[in-house]
Amino acid sequence: MKKLNLTVVIAFAICAALAFNAPAALAKDMSAKDLVEEAKKNVTMISVADAKALFDKGGTVFIDCRTEKEYRSGHVPGAMNIPRGLLEFQIEGKIPDKNANIVMYCKSGGRACLACESITKMGYENVNNMDGGWQAWLKAGHPVE
Repeated sequence: MKKLNLTVVIAFAICAALAFNAPAALAKDMSAKDLVEEAKKNVTMISVADAKALFDKGGTVFIDCRTEKEYRSGHVPGAMNIPRGLLEFQIEGKIPDKNANIVMYCKSGGRACLACESITKMGYENVNNMDGGWQAWLKAGHPVE
């Protein structure tokens, strides 16, 4: 009986130690680049050519997640500006349909990748990150507003 009690106490102590140290064990020293690379595993990336085809077809919401100042300097025609820092707070009010077709972009793709991952976690089903972002759209010579 004493051996059983000792085993239970030891098992309990090990579990408690693991539970208290779990956040430290899971923590990683990640850079912004690392976070984007990790997010890419969970996000649908599309080329600028594919984004342009969706633009031409219509029925897709383009979201520019750059700052308002960046957006005012030029954007995809008709794109909605929801800055990355406000996205999770504004997306449901601006796009209540979680089945909406969405193409997200930023300057080069990093912020948009994180944004896509975030709204996908919120239940948005058809979210795409435009690979290369605004810079790639401009380089391809597509229309701007």
